[in-house]
Amino acid sequence: MSTRRLLTKLSSYLSFCKNRARILRLKAIGVDLDFSINLGSDVDVELGYTKGKQGILKIGTKTQIARGVVLHCYGGSINISNNVFLGSYTVIYGNGGVEINKDTLIATHCKIISSNHKIPDKNTRIRSQSDILLPVTIGEDVWIGAGVTILGGVSIGNGCVVGAGSVVTRNLPPYSVAMGIPAKVVRSRE
Repeated sequence: MSTRRLLTKLSSYLSFCKNRARILRLKAIGVDLDFSINLGSDVDVELGYTKGKQGILKIGTKTQIARGVVLHCYGGSINISNNVFLGSYTVIYGNGGVEINKDTLIATHCKIISSNHKIPDKNTRIRSQSDILLPVTIGEDVWIGAGVTILGGVSIGNGCVVGAGSVVTRNLPPYSVAMGIPAKVVRSRE
């Protein structure tokens, strides 16, 4: 066996071991996931607690989570189905509940935020207001472009495409193509 081939095999084995170690670390803190996933480096996971209840994070089979992804449940839940891709530095806050269905592609630097705050009068501190929990659902076979922000209370239908840099503030019907700030449907894939 050539030196180059041996080094390639060794490198592949080391990557496998690092991935396995990352998965075991997440299993140890209570994340429900499978050894078939590919977990990038520097993935930041926090389950958190709300009203004494620990957050729930489930990650389906054959899912790829790239470097630097942030998954914070804040006592809520994040459920990522099978064969999903989360691009580098994507941030998901699950306090209101986030559901990402199978075969979905979420590009780099996206944000999914499943809560909001009340805007109080000037005599009440903003920080003192509790979160308004607003679940987010993303259907199957969805493509979310780079840098998209998805705000709480939104449902994105199966087969949707959301253009890069968009801000999704309203539900998107299945197989629609949407873009802009706020995101508007520009055509259908049907």
